[in-house]
Amino acid sequence: MASGNRSQTAQGLTLIAPPLAYAVLVLAAPLLTILAYSFFKDGYLTVIREFTLENYRAVWADPIFHRIMLRSLVVAALVTLATVVLAFPVAYFLSFAVAPQKKAMWLFLITIPFWTSYLIRVFLWKVILGYNGVINSGLKTLGIIEQPLTFILYNVNSMVITLAHAYAPFAILPIFIALEKIDRSLLEAGRDLGESRAMTFWRVTLPLAMPGVVAAALIVFIPTIGDYVTPALIGGGKIPMIANMIQAQMLDLDNRPMGSALAVTAMLIVAVISLVFIALNRRFLKVRQ
Repeated sequence: MASGNRSQTAQGLTLIAPPLAYAVLVLAAPLLTILAYSFFKDGYLTVIREFTLENYRAVWADPIFHRIMLRSLVVAALVTLATVVLAFPVAYFLSFAVAPQKKAMWLFLITIPFWTSYLIRVFLWKVILGYNGVINSGLKTLGIIEQPLTFILYNVNSMVITLAHAYAPFAILPIFIALEKIDRSLLEAGRDLGESRAMTFWRVTLPLAMPGVVAAALIVFIPTIGDYVTPALIGGGKIPMIANMIQAQMLDLDNRPMGSALAVTAMLIVAVISLVFIALNRRFLKVRQ
């Protein structure tokens, strides 16, 4: 019997060995490299491999880092809120209103934006929101405005719009999956007990769909903080986020230890916020139950 268990364990290890090795090579190795660099000293066009905590001291004492990190968190929170709020009705419609035989087609249509490069989609939004873009040209043609609107590009609003559109499918799919798992008899029971549709949604549907909402929020929030392209193009370089600050240290200033310390610090902050968010969500669900 013990021999059989060892044989099954060996087979399991054999199966997971290739993806595990790939994950270590592609994910763990770069992260460990960045972590190691964050404890080294910077020399002129070189890295001095001597242990130091000075990089982290400089990061936490830098008011510019505080301001840019706070801005990144605020922008990511706004994008997450906008994306989830807009994605939930779409996912709800797909789950409850679309015929089962047509759901696959709707999901296929939702994934169409992934057929084009993310960079191309960002450029398209720049064309749409630009001074001579689609919106301004249309409003001038209709006689609504005489001069192009200047507040729809190169600001936080334009960044939120662009990022919310880019990450919308990431939010729709997990919410849709959570809604699909809801037992419809529970909703019928709520209405049979005299609850209105709104109260049934608030007391039954929404709590049961919260795992999908939380997944969608984290899927959008985490990569949004590290987005580099949108602040550079849609923000016009005037509203840098933490990824732009890391890029400047790594490439423009050739200070890889400081850039690595910024990256590690940002990852830790995001990890803590994500864990707190998950803990609060679990507490909310327990209270609702």
